[in-house]
Amino acid sequence: MNKMVLIVDDDKSVLRTFSRILQKAGFDAQCAETGNEAIEKLSKQTFDVVLVDYRLPDMDGTDLLIKMHDKLCNSVKLMVTGLPSLDLGTKAIDMGIDVFLVKPVKPDELLILIKEKLNQKNL
Repeated sequence: MNKMVLIVDDDKSVLRTFSRILQKAGFDAQCAETGNEAIEKLSKQTFDVVLVDYRLPDMDGTDLLIKMHDKLCNSVKLMVTGLPSLDLGTKAIDMGIDVFLVKPVKPDELLILIKEKLNQKNL
């Protein structure tokens, strides 16, 4: 069975690009443009990987991950931001985010990181 990925970003071009890359690599990708849409999807289904933008229209990506913590304890969590800061990076890692990425994200780098983290979770 293919691994399920939820991509959460308010930028439609990012959603399109990431979902295309992940689908080509054999993942089942679903998208959400807001934190609330992501919460709705996460409440109905389990995802192996969650890729979250820090800045969402209705909440921060960190808030989303806190709200859905119990549902995501076995998921690989990646946070992406266009506005990196040491504070945010530290906060993300303290929250248990597996990978903290700065936009623009290279597709091959994204796939390698996701596969590495999934392998680590499965050990």
